[in-house]
Amino acid sequence: MAEVIMPKMGDAMEEGTLLKWLKAVGDEVSEGDALAEIETDKVTLELEAQEDGFLTNTLVDEGAVVPIGEPVATIGAQDEIGKGAPAKKAPAAAETAVEEVEKAAEANAPTEQPMAAPSAAEKAEAQVVDRKPGERVRASPLVKRLAEEHGIDLSQVAGTGPGGRIINADIQPYVSGEKQAPQPTAAAQPAVAPTTTPSTGTPKGEKVDMPKIKRTTGKRMTESKLGIPHYYVTASIDMGASLDFRKQINASLEETGIRVSVNDLIVKAAALALRDHPNVNRTFVDGELYQQDAIDVNIAIAMDGGLIAPFVPAADEKSLGSIAKMTKDLGKRAREGGLTPEEYQGGTFTISNLGMFDVDEFIAVINPPQVAILAIGSVVETPVVKNGEIAVGHLMKVTLSADHRALDGAEVATFLQSVRKYLENPMLLAIG
Repeated sequence: MAEVIMPKMGDAMEEGTLLKWLKAVGDEVSEGDALAEIETDKVTLELEAQEDGFLTNTLVDEGAVVPIGEPVATIGAQDEIGKGAPAKKAPAAAETAVEEVEKAAEANAPTEQPMAAPSAAEKAEAQVVDRKPGERVRASPLVKRLAEEHGIDLSQVAGTGPGGRIINADIQPYVSGEKQAPQPTAAAQPAVAPTTTPSTGTPKGEKVDMPKIKRTTGKRMTESKLGIPHYYVTASIDMGASLDFRKQINASLEETGIRVSVNDLIVKAAALALRDHPNVNRTFVDGELYQQDAIDVNIAIAMDGGLIAPFVPAADEKSLGSIAKMTKDLGKRAREGGLTPEEYQGGTFTISNLGMFDVDEFIAVINPPQVAILAIGSVVETPVVKNGEIAVGHLMKVTLSADHRALDGAEVATFLQSVRKYLENPMLLAIG
């Protein structure tokens, strides 16, 4: 029998959720048939069969979170249905006992404990204890969560579980308030007092579940901001000519149903500017710069669960109508969870536009391994001087966040000059 595994759908993906089985055990399947719906940290998509046969076993339940590479089902011959499922690794008996107790405690449900409750001597032993600096604290996720919620320093609690593991029973006296929660020792206290008052006890408010995509985005952006030496350059662009050009081109496209947005003009202008300044169209990986030949422009799209940035491939070679059609389709399918990994894994340069939300200007965090990202503000009517006279201008502020390891200020400034050139002379977008 062949195993069906949880696929890896992105560099940052570590696990996926099996939302729903679309086939039942015993169903005949062909290569390419959808077996199940899975949710990654980015999108919801279908898990397809890689060969013909029968679905002989399903190894996980709906709603299960499965690490990448782990089997979720098997496909084989009809006479193998229900047979030969891979044996799952059984945890040690003591570990199983601890987990059963902790799961029951987490659900607040009574259970018949398979291991004896700690004796009075054990309880006395499981009091405040000093650990060596850097010594690992062994505890289950449940215990760690309870300790965090109740301000308990686990490094000061001795465990009665296997190998000194801290189990639920060891911290319950502190959770219930029967005993005062142990605090960090003087050696563990920070040398400088925090500027804000640390929270203690149970956090206030209702805990909110973070969607996977928001967790992944937060993790990647934290790594980007901490690891990349960002700097920012802002420029103002007069969008008056572009707005007039957009009206004209939309009038000519009216019968096709295609409408070009301001963002589509920006995508094309940025793509042509990248062609003029290929040093901005690079990636930085493991201390080395790599020149990218294809100009694939990512567009940050807001969804209910977070952000995703599919890209327009070869944006410099596409017409404005093609870009408009593609960005509309990508946006629609992104919000419906219908993007494929190939549409958002990659790209060489990102545009993040908050202009539709009346934002004057902002800075964006670089999407690694790219070396720059362009943040777009609103088009605002502003008095400007033209030919020695005051007139109404339509100014838009754009800010390029750049990686100082890859780009210096002059390179960024000349790139923004090119973006301005194309948007203030929009006929160049049609012939570029």
